[in-house]
Amino acid sequence: MTGKLVVAAFDVDGTLTTRDCVRPFLERAVGRRRLITALLRRPFATIVAAARRDRDRFKEIIVGGSLRGKVITEVEASGEQFAQFVLVNWLRPDTLRRLRWHQRAGHRTVIVSASLAAYLRPLALRLGIDDVLCTDATRSGDRYGDRLVGLNCRSAEKRRRFDQWLDEHRWADAEVWAYGDSAGDRELLARADHPVWVNGETISEVPDLVAG
Repeated sequence: MTGKLVVAAFDVDGTLTTRDCVRPFLERAVGRRRLITALLRRPFATIVAAARRDRDRFKEIIVGGSLRGKVITEVEASGEQFAQFVLVNWLRPDTLRRLRWHQRAGHRTVIVSASLAAYLRPLALRLGIDDVLCTDATRSGDRYGDRLVGLNCRSAEKRRRFDQWLDEHRWADAEVWAYGDSAGDRELLARADHPVWVNGETISEVPDLVAG
């Protein structure tokens, strides 16, 4: 028992869930044809992003192109439905048990993910998670724009947003647990006092090292 505030940060795709959620959500929200159109609308940018393996730029082309002009409330309604589907079908039982352990212990919990706000916010609400730091598309009035708000929330951007969030709450000295499964989580896990890699492994319900 440290007596310090404890914060647990969770990636989503492959960490809280068993699979990636971005493409399945977009297919449900806007249709597969619109996804293809998003790539074809900016062919040069798509080719360059693919050649450079620029996942962040590719993400903006896909997400921005798919959501561009869509009514925000309609996409959010799809997000509510998708969040419920994920809750019932795609959550990892072991990571969910660890989330519940943190919550029972009174720890602050936060999602830090490159997945999309439209479904992550209702998913977090259903799971009782305190806050969400994630990727989102720009908005213009009641419709989406064709760019991302800031950078895609992965890799160094995950750590930057998490640190900013801690500073805003005056929790910079908190004891941090972080959960992730991919290269996009390395910086966040490197920053944590207790990094937990969950890729391909079942994590225990109660950690060997118990933080209070």
